[in-house]
Amino acid sequence: MTIEHHDLVHEFPHFRDRIHELKISNNHFRKLFDEYHELTKDIENMETEVNPVATHTEEEAKMRRVHLKDKLYKMLSA
Repeated sequence: MTIEHHDLVHEFPHFRDRIHELKISNNHFRKLFDEYHELTKDIENMETEVNPVATHTEEEAKMRRVHLKDKLYKMLSA
């Protein structure tokens, strides 16, 4: 099974510099970024069954990640 990488730079490569800038200058962005990063690691562990969970638990985590990604995107594109 191939795991798709969802880290923020893979998701938004054209915002690489802006991601770096906001991580340094904006505490709220940094907090959301860290939360997104940790959640992505958790989901990857669920997908590879390092940490097996029920399907609905994995799907709920993926939905939380989508909502975080939307918030981060809005900050990046502002």
